[in-house]
Amino acid sequence: MADTTVQPLRIGILGAARITPMALLRPARRLSEAVVVAVAARDEARAAAFAKKHGIPRVHSSYEALLADPEIDAIYNPLPNSLHAEWTIRALRAGKHVLCEKPLASNADEAQSMADAARVTGLVMMEAFHWRHHPLAGLLRDIVVSGELGTVRHIEATMCIPLPLRNDIRYRWDLGGGATMDTGCYTISIVRHLAGAEPAVVRAEHRGFGEQIDRWMTADMEFTDGRTGKITCALLSSTLLKVEAVVRGDRGTLHVTNPVAPHLFHRVTVQTEAGRRRVRVPGDATYVCQLRDFVAAVRGEPLRWGPDDAVANMRVVDAVYQAAGLKRRGT
Repeated sequence: MADTTVQPLRIGILGAARITPMALLRPARRLSEAVVVAVAARDEARAAAFAKKHGIPRVHSSYEALLADPEIDAIYNPLPNSLHAEWTIRALRAGKHVLCEKPLASNADEAQSMADAARVTGLVMMEAFHWRHHPLAGLLRDIVVSGELGTVRHIEATMCIPLPLRNDIRYRWDLGGGATMDTGCYTISIVRHLAGAEPAVVRAEHRGFGEQIDRWMTADMEFTDGRTGKITCALLSSTLLKVEAVVRGDRGTLHVTNPVAPHLFHRVTVQTEAGRRRVRVPGDATYVCQLRDFVAAVRGEPLRWGPDDAVANMRVVDAVYQAAGLKRRGT
């Protein structure tokens, strides 16, 4: 019988970001173990309108007031990338667990400061890479390590989406924008997950959108065991929409269409000498899976991907920018 004495995790939201309904509000309605209780924004009127639209009971006049609320257990941080570090660290020091949108920070140094704060406070800090909480992510890794593909030689991931809005914050340097920070951090996460190892970036090429902002990026990588990797990401390119991952071994190939949002649609194809097989993996929406895992971690379950993983991902992001001749974000 389920334990009905455990109270739901009470979550407050920093800001009124467009991603919040999909990433937190709808999942929280699906899960009895989490509830959204408050929101704050720099514009209190905007926060009030957001709360009214989404049925959030309390509005705070500032981020500081939200963090000081004793009836909030955890914070969801969907602020612009440049504000992730400051407000996540402040939330941790205020005694709140944090689910922080990806990428965790503007750069690896900021991410390390956040990881240190989580370690000192003993609280949960989780980067919101929702895709890997879906059962598909585990299946893909199982296929790679099973030997079915033989010795793995190459792993690559692509995430190109159309974002033609020039005033979008993802094109702003001061807010930590750029394709590698947005879609690119997904591709890096996918390559690292499938490889089970950390890559070195050997070369990168970008196409710009104003000074220091990449709208398209590709990077070649190498692993210490001789495997190679590649990522391609874009917010605006001739490839309007492409989200996939490919793993090539000496005995077969794994191809995945849409590993990022598999609950909407995905296709997994394994081609070997034995023939071709296709796999479908059922599961809840990725954001539901993510919130469930976040609550479980707060309740004491081991974090599947902790702060050190987030720092490692940001190191690769930084290295891609350096190889492309661009400044890392936040500098």
